[in-house]
Amino acid sequence: MTKHRKQIRLKNYDYSQSGLYFVTICTQKRECLFGNVVDGKMVLNDVGKIVENVLNSLPNRYKQIELDVSQIMPNHIHMIIIIRSPVRTNHDSPQRRFIQHGDKRELLPQCIGYLKMNSSKQINQYFGVRAHHDAPQHKIFQRNYYEHIIRNEIELNKIRQYIKTNPLFWKIDINNQARL
Repeated sequence: MTKHRKQIRLKNYDYSQSGLYFVTICTQKRECLFGNVVDGKMVLNDVGKIVENVLNSLPNRYKQIELDVSQIMPNHIHMIIIIRSPVRTNHDSPQRRFIQHGDKRELLPQCIGYLKMNSSKQINQYFGVRAHHDAPQHKIFQRNYYEHIIRNEIELNKIRQYIKTNPLFWKIDINNQARL
């Protein structure tokens, strides 16, 4: 019997259409890799700075997006990604507003995939892991990510506040395994 993963994306929603998206990406096994929270402020280590550089490069690579706010934590990343205009390829029809989940042409999954892949590659190089097809790689991120489509200004402001103040609440954060 094949085990099926729970679908966490909105079925038949086009994640390339204009909108604001709250995204959280966690490290594998919620391992604290990116630095520490000191006196309510996140202090990035070299690995966290690698992730920060790749994260900040996303708008240069994907011209249709902006990063609104983001916060790298010891074992996860929060961000709001703004997609400014729908992305269409020549073979897309106007009727294809909603496309099958997981389509590699969807912009949001492309951005997250790029962030995870390039951060992981650079982090593995930093630790001296050969980037060769038969060399074992240290898995940096969990397979999936959480996203939420932001629907109004009130929600946007609450999420912005949550992201900005996240380091202040690290001691009680559900992602902080040391809290127990």
